[in-house]
Amino acid sequence: MKVGIIGCGAIANIITTSIVPENNGIEIAYFFDKDIERAENLASFAGGVAALDFDEMVDNVDLVVECASPASVKHFAPKILKKGCDMIVMSIGAFMDIDFYHEIEKIAKDNNAKVHLPSGAIVGLDGIKAVAKFGLKEVNLVTRKSPKSLGKNIDEEEILFEGKASEAVKEFPLNINVAATISIACQRDIDVKIIVDPNVDRNVHEITARGDFGEFKTTTMNYPCAANPKTSMLAALSAIRLLKSFNETICVGM
Repeated sequence: MKVGIIGCGAIANIITTSIVPENNGIEIAYFFDKDIERAENLASFAGGVAALDFDEMVDNVDLVVECASPASVKHFAPKILKKGCDMIVMSIGAFMDIDFYHEIEKIAKDNNAKVHLPSGAIVGLDGIKAVAKFGLKEVNLVTRKSPKSLGKNIDEEEILFEGKASEAVKEFPLNINVAATISIACQRDIDVKIIVDPNVDRNVHEITARGDFGEFKTTTMNYPCAANPKTSMLAALSAIRLLKSFNETICVGM
């Protein structure tokens, strides 16, 4: 499988340095970024190409991994899918725009392409998907982040946001992909609380789901990427696991 990457920041670096040294049937061949130097650095490591022409990249790969931003998803996804090329999207918040979600769904179907959304910085997504249409009554997310990860300088806990996921991703487009991922998985606009907490040095996500099936709670405490405190290491690792799963004969979980 030949892969191209859009956005050559922290997540792209983790994916590339993990995948390339292994003989796993995955070739990361093209790198595209508005900062050509970042693309060239990763291309040099991978023995790939720093693409100056976006169309050239898409015409020569089987799958594109987006690691850039929600705006990049909206700009590039339609073009990628219309060429029948599959995608892994990391900036899942873009799909909280319902009109855009349905537009992409139609384009993908019409062109026999698939869009993959990794589980990202949380655990328990399989369970939420399993019960989404079987008596799920309530899903809540409480996220705690360090002041540094949100660019703040405070010494007391502060609630930054309390409301629906669709509003949270508008206010924090680069920080709250988790809310979008859960909402899409359970097909509802979940309740979200975002807290900046000087007493935590990790990104903490607490999910509670209740329904006819019973109740489950998960807590994920992720260390941020050293290169970018807004990004969780687990988000990059989930994309790596997804990529590797495409070549596996026996797959565990959804």
